[in-house]
Amino acid sequence: MFLAPAQEVEPEVALGSSTGIQRVLIGAYADLRDEDLWGGRTILYAEMLGANNEIRWEGTFNQPREIYNKSIVTNNTFVTDTWLRAFSAINTINNILENIEVVEEDLRDKVLGEALFIRGAINFELVKLYGLPYSAGNTETNLAIPIMLRSTKEVEEVTFVSRNTVEEVYQQVIDDLETAEGLLPAQNEFFARNYVASALLSRVYLQMERFEDARDAADRTITVATANEKRLMTQYMSAFNSEADTQEDLFAIQVNPQDDENSMHSFYSTPDFGGRGGDVTILDMHINQYEEGDDRLEQFVVRASEMRTDKWRDQFRNLKIIRLAEMYLTRAEANFRLGTSVGATPLEDINLIRLRVNLAPKTSLSLEEILLERKLELAHEGHFIHDIKRNRGEIQDNNDNSLQYDYDDPNLVFPIPQREMDANPELVQNPGYGG
Repeated sequence: MFLAPAQEVEPEVALGSSTGIQRVLIGAYADLRDEDLWGGRTILYAEMLGANNEIRWEGTFNQPREIYNKSIVTNNTFVTDTWLRAFSAINTINNILENIEVVEEDLRDKVLGEALFIRGAINFELVKLYGLPYSAGNTETNLAIPIMLRSTKEVEEVTFVSRNTVEEVYQQVIDDLETAEGLLPAQNEFFARNYVASALLSRVYLQMERFEDARDAADRTITVATANEKRLMTQYMSAFNSEADTQEDLFAIQVNPQDDENSMHSFYSTPDFGGRGGDVTILDMHINQYEEGDDRLEQFVVRASEMRTDKWRDQFRNLKIIRLAEMYLTRAEANFRLGTSVGATPLEDINLIRLRVNLAPKTSLSLEEILLERKLELAHEGHFIHDIKRNRGEIQDNNDNSLQYDYDDPNLVFPIPQREMDANPELVQNPGYGG
């Protein structure tokens, strides 16, 4: 007898029991780990948007090339698939939330926390990609994405929704993640935990330039995570290409031969390690920013005739989403900007990162040095473009050295997919994409 997955059976069956809802929750995690979202493409998008003439796209896929060239068409299938996957997952989450009372009481808080974490995480990725950055101002008028808080179970229930503002989406993300942090346990296998929610909150607050909140969320993360045996790996590259979570991983997508989606491996690795032809090359303009003797230089290896990063080298290895190192960098930056020393001084946190990669400790710091340390530590993990946007920087064009894109340039924002524009008359297209 054929048994349909829980998320595909009749709602009253899938959502009618505690066990059923927990299965539906696993389905939402599956959407989150899909290549269209945290299975690699949201990181790939960030790297292509923020290439800055430091990496080069050489692959045959035109969808990433459009993002790399800042010439995205409205029917780009990667951009469309990410939108569709995201809202499918959000709809699954909303079904769970509407039936949460069915979950056994001793599990209810955990299930509710995980559901809100997933919805908050997805909306945060969407607002960063499909809306102007928070730093562009006009957050109460600039449009982002529709906020979906109710489920749709049948086609007849579909209603046309308009896009909410950047401010509204950020506030919804904060509401979901703050609630999730208060509900989640500190130990939950490789699923969402309370310190994972606070870590993601620190990212959100950093994009909003709410430095005190970013500092405190990062500090909470460090405190709880280290109390639960998380720590920096002794060797930098041992934090990558792992079959299981390392002690540095706060949240990672689990990849194995059965669930093998990892777009970063596909596009960044080479055929000798199960990848494609080596679609991304690392350029000297990036490598020259590292100090001599920096162990992070060990990631760069010539393979398939070009320089590559080995962060994503091996097949069937976990995909890193949040590492503990990021939290030390966030706490250092926020403390520096505020003139505080919550948890540690900025110098202590930065030197913790530097000593791990065999660099001499600094005796003084500037904001520029902190941001450079962040850039190099988190390079090729999808952070740089978002740091450029929040710091009101510029991105150099990859083909014309005389051309630069300001942090709020519409070319650094995805279009609303054309199929959505055609189907929903309430949607307004982003500037520069017509319609």
